[in-house]
Amino acid sequence: MTAIGFMWGFRSFRFFQFIGLILACGANPVQATEVALAGIFPGKALLVINNGAPRSAGVGSTTAEGVRVIAVDGQGATLEFDGRRHRLVVGEHAVSVATPAGAGAPLLVIQGDSRGHFNVAGAVNGVEVRFLVDTGATSVALGRSDALRAGIEFVKGESLTMQTANGLVRGWVVSLDRVRAGSVTLRNVPGVVIDGEMPYVLLGMSFLNRMDMRREGGALHLRQRY
Repeated sequence: MTAIGFMWGFRSFRFFQFIGLILACGANPVQATEVALAGIFPGKALLVINNGAPRSAGVGSTTAEGVRVIAVDGQGATLEFDGRRHRLVVGEHAVSVATPAGAGAPLLVIQGDSRGHFNVAGAVNGVEVRFLVDTGATSVALGRSDALRAGIEFVKGESLTMQTANGLVRGWVVSLDRVRAGSVTLRNVPGVVIDGEMPYVLLGMSFLNRMDMRREGGALHLRQRY
């Protein structure tokens, strides 16, 4: 029986909400750029770059530090700097992505929220989702609507019954072509689709087993092993 360990909960977001700190550190091994998304406005992102003063930048513009604003929507912004794209979501806590000098694999650092949960933006089969890291989940687990958005033909998969915090639910075993969390992308990841709705996609052990994990203070550090 597949285990799904997290008691699902919901969050609400406010469009003009200012947030504490959403960070992304780029892949430059000499001097990584540090960016915080402090808020969003129509067509603009409010950025704090390298701990400087907050400033707004419009979609399509590039700052003097080389931070380009690709897109802004109701929950966050897509930025490009240090040779990578970064999705920063309003309402999430610090997310740092970097490749330190001497390290061959990317490092994903996720700051825990006030409840000790670790959330990170990513994608399944190229479709953007919000992940909740859940070491109690056997596989990456999606709700029905997220699976449909990702084009997963889950009803063709093997059916099973799963034990969740809310009791037994029906589900299907699937193979996920691409799972991206932050800048880390894995291929052919075992997953399950739950016959119901979920506020998050659970980033379970079928993804996490391929990472080296460690805790430092309130942050979770994940480095790809294979």
